[in-house]
Amino acid sequence: MKLTKKSHACVRLEKDGRTLVLDPGGFSEEDAALGADAILVTHEHPDHFDEFRLRAAMENNPAAEIWTLKSVAEKISSAFPGRVHTVGHGDTFTAAGFDVQVHGELHAVIHPDIPRITNVGYLVDGGKVFHPGDALTVPDHPVETLMLPVMAPWSKISEVIDYVREVRPQRAYDIHDALLTDLARPIYDRQIGQLGGSEHLRLAPGTSADL
Repeated sequence: MKLTKKSHACVRLEKDGRTLVLDPGGFSEEDAALGADAILVTHEHPDHFDEFRLRAAMENNPAAEIWTLKSVAEKISSAFPGRVHTVGHGDTFTAAGFDVQVHGELHAVIHPDIPRITNVGYLVDGGKVFHPGDALTVPDHPVETLMLPVMAPWSKISEVIDYVREVRPQRAYDIHDALLTDLARPIYDRQIGQLGGSEHLRLAPGTSADL
């Protein structure tokens, strides 16, 4: 499997000539989802869900499909009848040849005064990759590669470190990093790498790794 990091929370997975894209939001490249055979969206926030990017991908490939939660599906399903699938915690499905399990139900707490929205994470190919969206969800399954939301308005670095410790992946790649400045990156790299207990890695947008 080939993993390609796009900007912020978006990643592309390629296997056997097919492409799965997760969370092509407004902080990601305009073409982040183009060429996708399947797209997964974790929740409705605009840095994870961008209707323009989804429409472009669906129109580019008439066979492409989307799997997402109800709040996102309601916004786009009418434009692509039969091609947008609603999922929730505990569901399993196959998308573009990838086996996917859905884990989690709620977005992390941003502030007690802000209502929590739904959020799901996607465990791909039996734990090869886990993308939690905007939550520190721990799946009940071993994880090889954790897509780690490294910096967000709803988190602090101690929570990020403890999340890596709890999931115990073989490796953790940073995502959700568009707001993380170059000055701060070495601090995050050092502390997560030294304290997380797993290999901590970072890909620049557009670069790839083989899993």
